[in-house]
Parts: sequence; C-alpha cells; structure tokens
Amino acid sequence: MSEVASEMALAVEKVGYARRLGVHLSWRSTPVIFSVVVILGFIAVAVTIPLWSPYDPVGLAGRRLQPPSATHWIGTDALGRDVLTRTLWGTRYSLPIAALVLGVGVSIGVLVGAVAGFVGGIVDNVLMRLADITLAFPPILLAMAIAASLGPGLVHTAIALIIVWWPIYARLMRAQVLNIKQLDHVDAAIVSGAHPLRLLSKHIIPLCWSPILVNATMDVGQVILLASGLSFVGLGAQPPTPEWGQMIAEGASNFYSWWIAFGAGLAIFLLSLCFNFLGDGVRDLLDPYERAK
Repeated sequence: MSEVASEMALAVEKVGYARRLGVHLSWRSTPVIFSVVVILGFIAVAVTIPLWSPYDPVGLAGRRLQPPSATHWIGTDALGRDVLTRTLWGTRYSLPIAALVLGVGVSIGVLVGAVAGFVGGIVDNVLMRLADITLAFPPILLAMAIAASLGPGLVHTAIALIIVWWPIYARLMRAQVLNIKQLDHVDAAIVSGAHPLRLLSKHIIPLCWSPILVNATMDVGQVILLASGLSFVGLGAQPPTPEWGQMIAEGASNFYSWWIAFGAGLAIFLLSLCFNFLGDGVRDLLDPYERAK
C-alpha cells in the first residue's frame, strides 16, 4: 500500500509540475507570439503599402481637420490628408531607420569591443575612452547636436543615431570577450597554436552573441522613439514626409485635433512594446537558467 501511495503521489506531483510548466510557458509565450504577429504585420505593411494605399499620403483626401469617420478612420490633418494612410506609410521610414541604425551600430560596436577585449593594453584603453566620451553625453542631446550640425534629414538622423548607439555594444562586447577568453577551451586553442584571428572568430565571438541579440531586439523601439523625437523637433524628416515624429509634431500644433497624432503615437507605442516583449522572449530562449525554471 505504501508503494502504491508513493507512486500515486509521484504521479500527482508530475501532473502538477506539467500544469505549472504549461501555465509558465503559456504566460511567457503569449506576449511573444502577439509581438511577432504585430511586428510581422508592420513589416508587411511597409513592404506592400504602395500596392493598396487607401489615399495618397501627401495628397488631398478630404476636408481639413475632419474627425474620425467611416471614410477616414483616423480623420484628416490640417491639410486634408488621410491620417491613417500617412501612419501606414510611416512604417516605410521608421522601420528601415531602426534596421540601419542597429545593423551598422551593432556591427561597429561588436568589432570595436571584440578588438578591445581581445588585444587589451593601449588599444583597449584608446577604444574604450572613445566609447566613454560618447556615453558621457545623454543620447538624445548628443543625437540632436550631431543632427543639427549635419542638417535635417533622415540620412543625417541615421548617422547621428549610429554614433550614439555603437559605444553601447562596444562596451557589451568587450565585457563578453573578457569573460569568454578566460575559459578552458580558449586556453586549449591557444596551446594548440590557433591563429589569433581564428581564435577570436571561431572560439570567442560565437559565444558572445546572446546578450548582443537580446539587447539589439529591445533597442529597436528605442531607436524608433529617438528617431521620431528628432523629427518632432525638426531635425529629422521634413514635411510632407509621412514620418511618425513629423506627424506628432503636426498634431502638437493642432492640439484639439487629437487624431492627427493618434495614429503615429499608437504605432510607436505598439512597436516599442512588441519589441520589448520579443526581447524578453529571446532572452528566455537563449538563457539556460530561464529555460530551466
């Protein structure tokens, strides 16, 4: 009887664990799945919007300052342009800027951080002091100063944000390299006579990507928000470009016509939230301790 009771207790414990695991995975995966669907939807809109755009994003679509209606779901702006159409077209500016800034910024940061951490000495000191100088300024103020010196425009916005972002990944990559190069397999590769470039590219860098990938995923929303901020103050996209920051600036000048900025604000909020959820999911996927919980 005692053996039967113990087996039943073990079975109940396994069922309880399976249920807790199912609830845990469901709670963790639902926001991630929602985020992936939303992000893929924004990407699909950015790629296909020229094929099915309801109105011309820079052309007259109706009466000016018309509130939301069946014809114009988010109303019209001060020039009679459809706000929903301009919001959808804004994905073609905000998403590519985020991809460009993070692609170039992460690449530069990873290269600088890997060299600094692997070589060390004076090279490390020089590269990290350059990163420290950049990180000493608040990101928004440094980006505004660089964009103002280069002149308004989306290309100059991207350049300013790349300069702001690369030191973050240089610091992160350097810390990872300093930890990884102390592991036993790296010492074994050194003893076997591996070339420094092979040692760095084959034995160290492949083990450093997890925090880089998680951080880059979560930074997409920050890049979109900062790029929109530059456009809001007149240093990014210029009229009549349907860029989200520019649309919010137009809404600010027509305070009582709240719908002008509603679409752009909602798009920025959704993308920032979804990329943060996705970053949490990527972190849980790549972190063995989180998977074991």
